[in-house]
Amino acid sequence: MSRIRPLIAAAGAAALALSLAACASTPSSTPSGDDEGYVTPGKLTIATGETAYYPYVIDDDPESGEGFEAAVAYAVAEKLGFDADDVVWVRTSFESAIAPGPKSFDFNIQQYTITDERKQSVDFSSPYYSASQAVVAIEGGAADGVDSIDGLKDLVLGAMAGSTSATTIDEVVAPNVAPNLYNSNEDAVAALQADLIDAIVLDLPTAYFATAVYIENSFIVGELPGAGIPDEWGLLLPKGSPLTAKVTKALDELREDGTLAEITDTWLGSGQGVPLLK
Repeated sequence: MSRIRPLIAAAGAAALALSLAACASTPSSTPSGDDEGYVTPGKLTIATGETAYYPYVIDDDPESGEGFEAAVAYAVAEKLGFDADDVVWVRTSFESAIAPGPKSFDFNIQQYTITDERKQSVDFSSPYYSASQAVVAIEGGAADGVDSIDGLKDLVLGAMAGSTSATTIDEVVAPNVAPNLYNSNEDAVAALQADLIDAIVLDLPTAYFATAVYIENSFIVGELPGAGIPDEWGLLLPKGSPLTAKVTKALDELREDGTLAEITDTWLGSGQGVPLLK
């Protein structure tokens, strides 16, 4: 027994030494030392669309920090204390991110309008942008010459399912013909180009880019009034996330110090005038 006790004591001392050494050599996992709420300790995991479009992300490459939402995301990351190298990007569909259940991200940024209905399944930060909706059509088509909401009512309109654009069609236009809804804006644009619909509803920044770059012979018919709720975009977080208050605080600071306005002007500024349809 006298020989066993020293061996046990020696083994315990060695284990304790190894444990202390490991603790001393392990850096803090996050800038605050608090891992709670992060998908991966020491990293900030941000999600965007399965395809992310200009002007929100340039060349579908959010890691570049180029584009309105990419720039906002990295500005928030910096406020939270993360270096750019510690930001990890993942992709999700629009619908899967707002569905109830576990998430693969700390926050998601892809033009999510803050609504009470969505708040039942997910959290939102304070708004980082307030958008309006616009109608885009092909020159010479059925929407060419339309200058009022009444003129849209008998047209076949298209939008992405579950989006504010779709809600705006229902509540503002109240068309006589059921709109065609698609899984993505890309699908809706393809339908417009194939003459399957007469016009598409997009948020105004996207409408500017679409008519200038990737929808040939297209134009903005006009801007639509709001659909009864402010179209304010927020960062989307898992329901009950411990990070919601921190992310909101970061955005509020960016708004107060002028950074958010600077990012908005850089990527979404436009001098083009668009008529408001009434």
